[in-house]
Amino acid sequence: MTIVHIVLFKLRDDVSESQKETLVTELRKLKDLPCVLNSSLVVGGPSVTDPIERSKGFHCALVSYHKDIEALAQYQASDEHHRVTSTHLWPFKDDVIRFDFEVGDQVGTSMANGLVNAIS
Repeated sequence: MTIVHIVLFKLRDDVSESQKETLVTELRKLKDLPCVLNSSLVVGGPSVTDPIERSKGFHCALVSYHKDIEALAQYQASDEHHRVTSTHLWPFKDDVIRFDFEVGDQVGTSMANGLVNAIS
């Protein structure tokens, strides 16, 4: 079963735009990890939700696809993931929401391939 990994990031009010941009840049590099299915990882923000209040103050989001739960565990345990989160996220975070779920392999692969094609 393919795993879809979603994370929402809310940063403290005192975090500069430069620090926010650096977080997004560093998060995007995680797509190169071999445990990310077909390099299918996208980071987006700020929210275009209307009305903006429904975004609950979250600054950006990450969505990635993983072959299975073991691949997600490898992603979470990787040195690169640890470096990005410990350097560019945890010191600046107000709130983080993580939600992971399974989809069928065919659906997950199709979604991942579509994402790769859309961002290439």
